[in-house]
Amino acid sequence: MKQGYSFSTMWNLRRHQSGKDMINEIKGLGFAQVELNYNVTEELLADIRPMVDQGDIIVSSVHNVFPFIADRDYDTDSVMLGFDDPIKRQKAVDLLKKSADYADSLGAKAVVVHPGEVPFDDNIDAILKKLWVEKGRESKEYQTLWGEMLARRNELAPIHVTRIRESLEDVCSYIEQKGYDVRIGIETRSRCNQIPTLQEANQIITELGGDRVGIWYDIGHGTMMGRMGLYDNEQEILELKDKVLGVHIHETVGIVDHWCPYIHSEDLEGFDVFLPVIAAAPIKVYELRAPCEAQQIERSYQIMKGKMDQLQL
Repeated sequence: MKQGYSFSTMWNLRRHQSGKDMINEIKGLGFAQVELNYNVTEELLADIRPMVDQGDIIVSSVHNVFPFIADRDYDTDSVMLGFDDPIKRQKAVDLLKKSADYADSLGAKAVVVHPGEVPFDDNIDAILKKLWVEKGRESKEYQTLWGEMLARRNELAPIHVTRIRESLEDVCSYIEQKGYDVRIGIETRSRCNQIPTLQEANQIITELGGDRVGIWYDIGHGTMMGRMGLYDNEQEILELKDKVLGVHIHETVGIVDHWCPYIHSEDLEGFDVFLPVIAAAPIKVYELRAPCEAQQIERSYQIMKGKMDQLQL
């Protein structure tokens, strides 16, 4: 078994109507731990919980909002904990508390959360990514729109960061009161208008104090944001690796993520910079897209494990 590593149900959830079959397929890859992602429904969970209770599988983490709810205001790309509307913001807080309830009941040590974003009228990130591919990051078209996005982001992000921190204070108090052994991981995001950057995450964690909240470093997301120009991904995460609670392990090809490290990029060295971060993270989760094949996953793992073993000599 792949000791010390977990595997996200993002990979195979849409292939299964049975939670038991979904988990057994992941176990067939050699993983004894799973992260239950935000698309896991109450019905799938009903199949999975007996497996947890019987010790057939360990849940490392759950991904907010958990289990799945059909409400676009609180989906994966949402203002979430930073809503202007206090009623909506309180609902987001309550949903995160509920995810923590489920995490505790399943023995999971963390809840992964997408904290929020600076809202735009259109999908500014998708427009910028299209320009990045078609014109290049240094093109006038990209740089002009990037500057406009960054100006709005810089203007509005501070108030959202403050609201997110206040929301997390509420959630942390709730976890303390309940006596849960559960932490919150604020995930680095995949869109340039989303919160947090690595420095925003550091600010939130520092202001909160304590150890209830850590960075959930999504390697592919960080890579995309570095390539787009939002922050110095590789340098900053190495400086902050001691604040990392968990990692989502996957690589980015161009600006498309959730591929098998070392395999889909055919680059046997570029991912190495993240190995010290993975080594330091208490929770390590593979988060791969559905087209990744079992053989590719195994080869990727073996390459990375060999490198990690050498790193720790």
